[in-house]
Amino acid sequence: MRYKRAHVVLPEDLARDIDAIAGRRGRSAFLVKTAAEAVRRAKLLEILESDRPIWKDKDHPELAKGSAVWVRKIRGENEKRRRSRGRKK
Repeated sequence: MRYKRAHVVLPEDLARDIDAIAGRRGRSAFLVKTAAEAVRRAKLLEILESDRPIWKDKDHPELAKGSAVWVRKIRGENEKRRRSRGRKK
């Protein structure tokens, strides 16, 4: 992963609070983790607030026959696994 150096100015009290949590040598890692979480959350909110459809049928061919058929298939597979594990014991 490539990194880019950035000069960040923090209020002194915030820097002290971060240092108390992450330690002086852990400040950058703490800020990277916190920023990554904030970016992920912002992207998720953007998706949820959008009018664009999230689900695309082409991305889920296993459901082409209907979700009920898929659920029955998965339940059947789970039941077979459960039974085969019971015989091994």
